[in-house]
Amino acid sequence: MAASIDYLDRVAGTDVAHAYKRHMLEALSIEPGHTLLDVGCGPGTDLAALASATGPSGTVIGVDHDAAMADEARRRTADLPGVRVERADAHALPLDAASVDRARMDRVMMHLDDPPRALGELRRVLRPGGLLALAEPDWDTLAIDHPDLETSLAFTRFVAGSANRNRAMGRQVPRLAEAAGFAVLSVLNAAPVFRDPATAEQVFGLRRTTGRAVEAGHLDRDAARRWLDHLDRGPVMVTASFIVVLAQAAPGPAR
Repeated sequence: MAASIDYLDRVAGTDVAHAYKRHMLEALSIEPGHTLLDVGCGPGTDLAALASATGPSGTVIGVDHDAAMADEARRRTADLPGVRVERADAHALPLDAASVDRARMDRVMMHLDDPPRALGELRRVLRPGGLLALAEPDWDTLAIDHPDLETSLAFTRFVAGSANRNRAMGRQVPRLAEAAGFAVLSVLNAAPVFRDPATAEQVFGLRRTTGRAVEAGHLDRDAARRWLDHLDRGPVMVTASFIVVLAQAAPGPAR
C-alpha cells in the first residue's frame, strides 16, 4: 500500500492536479462552519485544504474503504481538530441523512462496483441545496503521440481495458448525477496535456504499464522497448479527457 500512497502523492504534486483541485475547491463555495465530506479521501491529500476552507467552526469528514489509506489520513490530520477520518464504503456512508453541506469525490467513481449507488448515498447525506464536486478521467480518450501509432494505440487500449473498473466514467458522470437526483450546474473538461517525459511518466507510469502490457501479450517486447525509448527522449504529447462536474442536491427528499 505504501506504493499506492506514494503514487497518489506524486500525482497530487503536479501542476495539473493543483489546477483542477483548486477549481473543485472554488466551485464548492465552502463557507466557515460547513460540514464537508470527502469520499475516497485516500491518504488525506486534500483534507487540510478543506479544513482551512471550513474554518475552526466547520467539520471535514474523510472516508476511505482502505484501512492503510484511512490510517495515513488520520496521521496527516492529527493536529486538525475539525477533521475526522472513517474507514467506510462509498456505497454505504456512515452518516445521517441531510447531514452534510458539501461533498466531493476525486477519481473515485472509476474504481467503484456501483457508481449510481454511491451517488445515491451522496444525495442522501447532502442537505437540500448542498453542492457536490466530482472529478473523473475518461480512459477511453487517452492519446499518446508516437511515430509508431499502432503500438501507441495498443498501449492506450490496454490501459483503458485494465486501469480500473469503469474505463469511460468521465463522460458518464453528468448523466449519472442527474439520475441520482442532482441538478448538474457545470461540466468542465479539464483535459491535461503533458509534454515533459518525466511528468508523463510520473502521472501515467508509462514504463511500468508498458511492462504489464508486454506480459499480458498486448505489446511486442521489442516494439515496446523502442516505443519507450522514444518517449524517454521526447518530444512527448499525452492527453486524456478529465471531467469535473458541479452538482446540487435539489430540494425535497432524495430519490
